[in-house]
Amino acid sequence: MERSHLRTRIKFCGLTRPGDVRLACELGVDAIGFVFAQRSRRRVEPEQARLLRQALAPMVSAVALFMDTPADDVRRVVRIVGPHLLQFHGSEDDAWCRQFGVPYLKAIAMGGSTVDRGEDALFGAFPGASGFLLDSHASGEAGGSGHAFDWATVPTGLSRPALLAGGLSPDNVHAAIEQVAPWGVDVSSGIESAPGLKDGERMRRFVEEVRRADLSVRG
Repeated sequence: MERSHLRTRIKFCGLTRPGDVRLACELGVDAIGFVFAQRSRRRVEPEQARLLRQALAPMVSAVALFMDTPADDVRRVVRIVGPHLLQFHGSEDDAWCRQFGVPYLKAIAMGGSTVDRGEDALFGAFPGASGFLLDSHASGEAGGSGHAFDWATVPTGLSRPALLAGGLSPDNVHAAIEQVAPWGVDVSSGIESAPGLKDGERMRRFVEEVRRADLSVRG
């Protein structure tokens, strides 16, 4: 992926406690993800997510994550939580993702498949996507596995933002940014003590490693 930005954006996903949200904002994270996918151990209810959203600092984006969620449930989250961005991990197509009137990211399964993930294929399938999230799960599986995929398979030359996800942690995010130079990185299990419970020290280290990598890549 060709680097055309000065810093790597950071998204912390799967937060369930207001204190974790506030710390993430203090650390300078760009976006916080709240999970509404039924199969996730980090799933929160819309009313809970509304309280978490109130802990966000100004100019930090709230992202709502879904996977083959009924449209009425997505609309309920949009109404109650008011996310800045939606993120879809299932079999949703572009028209389905666009129906809610909120910008969206589409997660692309980078594991266990030889599906074409080049720019023409991605943009042809999801012309309305604001960007893509490249995750390590195989097609039909849920994300958040904590396992990385082969970064050499990341498509190059994408003209829309792409976030690297899947198995990132404070121990490998520096190497990931040096190799892939993504627009952003997304982390969940790599900064946790248990599913949904973030570890403050790991959160700090993750942000520090991203910033250190940015300085290294910029030379």
